[in-house]
Amino acid sequence: MNNRGEVPGARAEGENALPHAPVSVIVSTYNRPEALAAVLNGLAAQTERDFEIVVADDGSAPVTAAVIAGYQSRLAAPLRHVWQEDRGFRAAAARNRAVSQSRGDYLIFLDGDCIPRRDFIAAHRRLAEPGWFVAGNRVLLSEDLTRQALQQDWPVGDWSWRLWWPRWRRGEINRLFPLLALPDGGWRKLRPSRWRGARTCNLGVWRQDFERVNGFDERYQGWGHEDADLAVRLIRAGVRRKSGQFAAAVLHLWHPENNRIRLADNERRLAAVIRGDHIRAAPGLDQYASQGHRSHPL
Repeated sequence: MNNRGEVPGARAEGENALPHAPVSVIVSTYNRPEALAAVLNGLAAQTERDFEIVVADDGSAPVTAAVIAGYQSRLAAPLRHVWQEDRGFRAAAARNRAVSQSRGDYLIFLDGDCIPRRDFIAAHRRLAEPGWFVAGNRVLLSEDLTRQALQQDWPVGDWSWRLWWPRWRRGEINRLFPLLALPDGGWRKLRPSRWRGARTCNLGVWRQDFERVNGFDERYQGWGHEDADLAVRLIRAGVRRKSGQFAAAVLHLWHPENNRIRLADNERRLAAVIRGDHIRAAPGLDQYASQGHRSHPL
């Protein structure tokens, strides 16, 4: 691993777009039902219809279950709720549990406060390719814009460039250019071995590759770095990074900064992973093998 966050020797090759495959969207959440509802509304409005949704719930109160139950009867896409006991921030475990209950051959990880734009699933499907994971990006909404969007149920995932431009001018979003769409091409593969910046608020990966590295390492508890750890191990296993920028951006709702009391521990753990050579997480996804569904058509 070099100081640019790249794994030496990772392979790169030409474009080989892949055919249609069943998709599971894994949506992580914790006690923010109004934000989750906005994300589910964004998924309901997708141009692509052939996918399922599995909510990875890290111990939310019953109001979240009620919100999900309400959407189960309204969404065209299958929607499942996978809950675990609240024992602190355990997003890695929640996502592993949700994956074990999913059915798609391709997994898209999305946070429950990140609203997808209308072509989000279609873009990920278009970019999906054997041997690669796709790292998308995000646009951060201000506290005031987040409050207005949630209170007034604004369909921000449908907004055009014309509507976002004045919001950017007023400082209500941090970046504008990620909302542009650029043609696909070899430029998406220029950094195949870079793990930095790959976040599971917007990440697409083949189930077989996720299973190969045994999913998320559940030793990461508290906020921080479980997604970087996953990216490092995927790249070490020979799965390369493809950019989803200018194709699959999400709209990240404002929230107070997460408690970072365990961040130093997680940073030390990640540093040890980077220095090491292991690929599989322990404990990881295989704990739930008896509970889950192996890959099969939806």
